[in-house]
Amino acid sequence: MKKVMVFPAASEIGLEINNALKYSNHFEVYGLSSVYGHSERVYKNCIFGVPYYNEDGFIEQLNKIIKKYEIDYIYPAYDDIQLYLMLHKNEIEAEIISSELKTTEICRSKEKTYKYFEDCDFIPLTFLTINDIVNYPVFVKPDVGQASKDAYLVTNKLDMEFILSQHTKKMVICEYLPNEEFTVDCFTDNYGKILSLKIRNRKRVRNGISVSSEILNLDDKIIEMAQVINSRLNFKGAWFFQVKKDSNGEYKLLEIAPRIAGTMGLSRNLGINYPLLTLFLFENIDVKIIHNKFAINVDRALISRYQTDIDYKYVYIDFDDTINLRGKVNAFLMMFLYQALNNGKALILLSRHDGDIYSDLRKINIDKTLFADIIIIPKGEKKSKYIKHTNSIFIDDSFSERYDVSNQCNIPVFDCSEVEALMDWTVF
Repeated sequence: MKKVMVFPAASEIGLEINNALKYSNHFEVYGLSSVYGHSERVYKNCIFGVPYYNEDGFIEQLNKIIKKYEIDYIYPAYDDIQLYLMLHKNEIEAEIISSELKTTEICRSKEKTYKYFEDCDFIPLTFLTINDIVNYPVFVKPDVGQASKDAYLVTNKLDMEFILSQHTKKMVICEYLPNEEFTVDCFTDNYGKILSLKIRNRKRVRNGISVSSEILNLDDKIIEMAQVINSRLNFKGAWFFQVKKDSNGEYKLLEIAPRIAGTMGLSRNLGINYPLLTLFLFENIDVKIIHNKFAINVDRALISRYQTDIDYKYVYIDFDDTINLRGKVNAFLMMFLYQALNNGKALILLSRHDGDIYSDLRKINIDKTLFADIIIIPKGEKKSKYIKHTNSIFIDDSFSERYDVSNQCNIPVFDCSEVEALMDWTVF
């Protein structure tokens, strides 16, 4: 297996790359971060403490990590880092998963992008100075930026003067595009051919990230725009561009990025794994695309990942209203139980079940060998009496059962809603 290091690991881009690669039999994923954060909750292998990319000693420390962990590829997961790594490509002892430097440089600057495609009708009207603006509103944004940071809709000259006075970095002033915004996900093979082209809307955006989106039907204008961009820049693997419609309903280019997008997981679940396909290109493997035809949309919200200091060997677990929930298997709980088995834990079924427990397990397709022991509690007796191991946890829907076990056995107890605290997402 080749080793791929995602940097920075905890960006939305990095998390999508990890999700796309973590089940692969071809690549082993490592996360790299300058600071501790969410990445330690989701990466199986996570490395911390590398200097920020713009600090002294970064490349020297990066190469030490590459050598120590025998890293083959670095997958950039942030625009500035991608450009920096490509600028210093010859100094870094692993291959950078990126399109060529020229393409990366042009795409990182909106001014350069608009200049490079200035003869195309999809470039928005821009203004060099405030005095060039004839009509308001206009839109102003950093030449180098992302996630809608420091971007403003400006309705008058006075506000424009104030905004520009507050920013020392270069800003780009564009015509205001009042209509819907779209992202177009693309994949270009080693021969310069676009193999995949998917347009998705941005139904709800938070901090510049599309958190609600769906794949839409392509139209000829988008296909033409993609072909023009692809013919003039040299892409390798996944890339995307964003467009917005002007007051006449015509598509105008906002930006191009030669990297993975965080919401490319939408296409991944349609069958197109952009990060994995891109890595195959760097392995000089010709790839094909699966074009599933079903409709798909995504809606994202904050997600919680927990860590505990519980050291346990045994899982005592109830059956009725716990494993068997409303006549069906509790699928999330079963995911935890199989994870526990993979980690060498013993499962002990502890139940007051009224009936043939073995027959009822078979009815919901659970094999009895899943459990190291199956104990049926006689009427009138407490479950705490049958818990023989101190290095255990107890899972039961009943508060009174959990309360008794907690007091009598002094072990951690959980109901079904609390099992998420036990999940270790780094193993998936």
